Amino acid sequence: MTTPATHARPAPAGRRLSYPLFAVIVLVYLAIIQGVGALVGVDTSGSKSQFPTTEAIVRNALIPIGLSIVFAAAVVTWLGWWPHVLRYRAPVRRWVWFVPISMLVAGVVGFNYVHAADQKLGLVVCLLVLGVFVGVGEELMFRGIGVQVFRRAGLSEGRVALYSSVVFGLVHVSNAIGEGPQALAQAAIVATSGYFFYLCLRVGGTLLLPMLVHGLWDTSLVSNLIGPETGAGLGMLLPILLQVVLVIVLLIRRHAINPAPTSAPAA
Repeated sequence: MTTPATHARPAPAGRRLSYPLFAVIVLVYLAIIQGVGALVGVDTSGSKSQFPTTEAIVRNALIPIGLSIVFAAAVVTWLGWWPHVLRYRAPVRRWVWFVPISMLVAGVVGFNYVHAADQKLGLVVCLLVLGVFVGVGEELMFRGIGVQVFRRAGLSEGRVALYSSVVFGLVHVSNAIGEGPQALAQAAIVATSGYFFYLCLRVGGTLLLPMLVHGLWDTSLVSNLIGPETGAGLGMLLPILLQVVLVIVLLIRRHAINPAPTSAPAA
């Protein structure tokens, strides 16, 4: 008989986290980002860019996201999940390395170097720190805690990927508070990105890889949205084009993600 490799899972250590409690944790995470941002943030509605000044990027993004990282880290510590969150054992075939490699290349190529060179050094440094914060915070919450919640419930890797990505996308609907209905389309795109980050987690076997990919991906996008004027560069178009390519590739090869089953000796 044959046994899929993904069925051999060690008994998870740490506390159990139910779906309702996970939902509460996600809501608190959101409340920190949106609430703290509303309390300490500065109004940028009169600007053409998202982060026109260093103060705007610090108060509107770095402070609330930084606090959300502290919260997520505290949750993982309370659950006792650090070994399982940082290291993920669900092997995939080698071709799936195409996902993180292509996303890393897109992030490096798509960064708007010309626009960033025209900004103050402090603003560019804050942009880089923001990329680190986003990569660490969102991956810790969704590919760390979220993936573990669904995996520990005994779901297949396909459902773990689907449900954690949907939650990731739904959370970004909260951006409608400041961005309007376009946040709904953004949430759908983000959910797709969440699946790609999940594949990065599996192919690398560590949460550090999706943190790196996610951070560089967002840094490339935001590099066009700093300073008094927005910049026009590949960073606005390349991620969309790559996502289309990745969706097509993964639809074609979706049955070739998991390793081939291995034969077990007959009893």
